[in-house]
Order: sequence, then structure tokens, then C-alpha cells
Amino acid sequence: MKTVLITGANGFVGSHILEALKDLPVKTIASCRERNKLPQWYQGEIREGDLRDPRFLNELLQGVDVVCHAAAWTSLWGHAAQSRALYLAPTLKLLDACVEQGISRFLFISTTSASAPENAGDPLSRGIPRPFWPHLGSVIAIEDAMRKRAGKTTMVTLRCGLFAGERYGLGLLPILLPRLKTHLVPWVAGGKTSMPLIDGTDIGQAFALAALNTDLKGYESFNIVGPEIPTVREVIHFLHQEFSYPEPHFSVPFPIAYIFAWMMEKLDPLVPWEPLVTRSIIHLLEEVNITNDKAKMRLGYQPKVHWKDAVRKQLMEMKAMQKTNMKMFRPLPNA
Repeated sequence: MKTVLITGANGFVGSHILEALKDLPVKTIASCRERNKLPQWYQGEIREGDLRDPRFLNELLQGVDVVCHAAAWTSLWGHAAQSRALYLAPTLKLLDACVEQGISRFLFISTTSASAPENAGDPLSRGIPRPFWPHLGSVIAIEDAMRKRAGKTTMVTLRCGLFAGERYGLGLLPILLPRLKTHLVPWVAGGKTSMPLIDGTDIGQAFALAALNTDLKGYESFNIVGPEIPTVREVIHFLHQEFSYPEPHFSVPFPIAYIFAWMMEKLDPLVPWEPLVTRSIIHLLEEVNITNDKAKMRLGYQPKVHWKDAVRKQLMEMKAMQKTNMKMFRPLPNA
């Protein structure tokens, strides 16, 4: 029986991986900073600590076969130093420890927006760092490190679409919705580009399949999205019809949107609120033309949750739990 370690097990991705593995013939170990935030139904082993602690890192991998790395400190723009210190550096140390201790497989969650939009259909295409989005640069640096370290430890990247569903963390929807209420957000390129939303349940399924598939070797990468990919216009129209969010009143092309977002970023030090839009948000709206074909063929991945159901679940949870607008970065952990 394989032993699978899930880092960030109390987060959006990590908790859904635990859920996907709970009825499979594996032993799971949940790694997190705060065990009281784990799903109440979880009865497996818990290893509580901080990945930045060398002593904890050394003990963390004992008896582990597969690591599903879902721990992340994220920001939708800026905060380069925090992204390096809280996410990139600990992940690279974890990656090195996995290789040194002979872990058979390391799984990492990335994004379909990592590479150039015209190359996104190929999940093995190299990521392109964007200076305006340091966290994306950290994600790509981790992908590149995995390529270099792949060998006895199989490295698997899952480039997922935009998160939606229950137990959500930072994501496009919680950032977009309050901005729609201002009536100042335009359609970008008429809203005709795709918005590859994916429910956490399907992300968990993809991780479970990639963790247990016996045919993966070296460095592997897969695009992982939901069963149907809507356009931005379809998503916002659905939000308007079902939840009464305003629809944009005008449209701008991508070059103008990027210029406007750059201006909003420059104004940030002068105003007490976060930018209305950033270049990272515009980047997430670029067309990526992705499918699940490779993941279906190699992993047997079959997404089940329609994007409308994922959005409904997330908005119901937001209504119940989110009392203020979400910031564009995760809270800073205690030192």
C-alpha cells in the first residue's frame, strides 16, 4: 500500500486531494500548519508543522512514497519577496529533500496560464515568467526545477484551470465579483475568450489518478480543466442572471486592458484600496485553448462537475462565510 503525503492539506486543493483519496487503498498523511482546520471527517495521520522549518522537513518525508504538494502562499500581483520566502524557497527545499530521500513521485499544482497563451494547449511547454506577477514566476521556477531533478523521483505537474467550488481560497471569482459591482469593469475582447473553471472535486480526482498511475516516468505534465469550458461572457452572464451581478457596459481589446491595468497598479501606493484590475487578472483572461485530452488518455481523468454547479457552490459558501471583500494575497503566516 502506497503512503501519500498531502502538503497544505487544510487548503482548497489539499482538502480535495484528501477527499479523493479517502476511499482508495492508500495511506494518507496530512501535512499542515493548523490541524484544527482539516476536514472534520479526516481520520488519517497528521504531521503538523512549517515547511520552512528544517527539522520538520527532515521528519515530514519519513515513510512516504508519493508527495502531493498543495501548500502555497499566493498573491495575484506584487509581493515578490513574500512569494520567494513563503512559497518558492520552501518548495525547492522540499523538492530537494524528496530526491535525496528517494521519494518515488512528486506532484505539483500549476496553472494553465503558465506558458504563452498560444502554447498552453501543450502542458509540457515551458512557462514564461511575467514580471507583473511574481507568484506566477515562482510557479514556473518550480516547474523548471522539477524538470531538472526528474529521474528516480518522477515529477508530475498538473496545470489546472481557474479554481471554483467549496472550501475556496484565493481565486479569480472572489476577486472579480466585488469589482463587477462597481460597474467599471469592461469586457476584455468582448468576453469571448475562455474561462477554464474547475471544481476542487475534479482537481482532487486528477491528483489521485496521477499519484497512483504506474506508467508515469521522468517529468510529466497535464492540463486539468472541467468537463465544459465556458467563455468569460457566459460566466458573467450566468452570474448576472442567477446572482444579479452587473454585466460590463463596454469592451476594450487586450492591449488597452493591459495599459489600464498598469495604470491601476501605479496608482496603488496613492490610494487606500487595492487596484480595480491588475495585469495578472488580464493575463488570466487570455485565450489558452486547452483540453483534457492528454489527461484523459494517460490518467483516465474524467471531470464531473459542471462549471455552473462549481460557481453555485462557491457563491453559496461566500455568502455564508465571506463578510468582507477578499484581498489579492493570502494572509501572511506568523513567523
